[in-house]
Amino acid sequence: MNFQRFATTGRVIVLCCVAALLPSLNGCASSSGGTTDATTPAFRVDTTWPRPLPNNWILGQVSGVATDAEDHIWILQRPRSLSEDEAGAALNPPQSKCCLPAPPVLEFDAAGRVLRSWGGPGKGYEWPGNEHGIHVDGKGFVWITGNGDNDGQVLKFTRDGKFLLQIGKVGPQTSSADTTRLGKAAGVEVDAGANEVYVADGYQNRRVIVFDAETGAHKRHWGAYGKPPSDAEKPVGRRQLPPTSAQLQQFGTPVHCVRIARDGLVYVCDRLNNRIQVFRKDGSFIKEFMVEPRTAGNGSVWDVVISRDPLQKWLFLADGRNNQVLTLDRQTGEVVNTLGRSGRYAGEFHWVHDLAIDSQGNLFAGEVDNGKRVQKFSRAQ
Repeated sequence: MNFQRFATTGRVIVLCCVAALLPSLNGCASSSGGTTDATTPAFRVDTTWPRPLPNNWILGQVSGVATDAEDHIWILQRPRSLSEDEAGAALNPPQSKCCLPAPPVLEFDAAGRVLRSWGGPGKGYEWPGNEHGIHVDGKGFVWITGNGDNDGQVLKFTRDGKFLLQIGKVGPQTSSADTTRLGKAAGVEVDAGANEVYVADGYQNRRVIVFDAETGAHKRHWGAYGKPPSDAEKPVGRRQLPPTSAQLQQFGTPVHCVRIARDGLVYVCDRLNNRIQVFRKDGSFIKEFMVEPRTAGNGSVWDVVISRDPLQKWLFLADGRNNQVLTLDRQTGEVVNTLGRSGRYAGEFHWVHDLAIDSQGNLFAGEVDNGKRVQKFSRAQ
């Protein structure tokens, strides 16, 4: 099989911020392994976004971020990830003045004000045991995935939280050959033209799977290199060493994101194997990009979003293990910019898990583990 492989093997950091912006240095993009020019995107952290939450709320792990046609920002967060200390006001009796867990789904306007909120168990559907991914499709419907121990479902709601559709079901995990349920699904995206929903499936299974977005009927699925997926290797959450050649023949777990470009190419995050694989919509393999290939632990390729320029020249990649957001040339996979570093100041990251991009090219990044926040990076160039 013919394919291209691109690897980033070294990094040279060159600061891009001018002296006047030194106080915001942590939020500036820098070049890494490539040559920047006037068209290369640069970003600056917006410390005013989001606005303070109402109702004495606090965020848990922000596992999903999405934008909609109105440039509203949606997040999916994990109320159950809060410690007793963080949510002391919710205890009975209250142990402190602050705080109360925010609802799982929050919609913000462009200025960072909360517009609506909802989520959690309800009639007619099975809410995830552990919230994971969120997507708002072109019709304004909101899609939710979960990666709890027994999660095998994707949920579809209106923007007000009215339940519409469940694909799959909760229960014992099965295999990547099962088309009746998912396996701890991670990411989800709808192809509006074909009315199909693509699922990165997932933390248990090793595939991309596609369903009819109205009926939930199974359409097709595939594994790494477009081959049938295999579950021969036991799913693992982390590796002590980078993946071997044998491990690269299948997707690792988790298969963490799926994104569709306007030209019809499908980008899949193979997180533990430190790579993006690129396919046509029928599952035929095109090429792959290796990213920070020496990364062990829980891998480098956590999420990808595609730039909004007419040619969609760039990929923006969340690397949660190295705590950075990389800008890649979409054609070659070359890394041309690096944003952030490990830390807790504005513009830094702890387990940057998920990304979204609005029509102006601004990026939004959610953090899990004990990061528990969402940050905005305004397009500066």
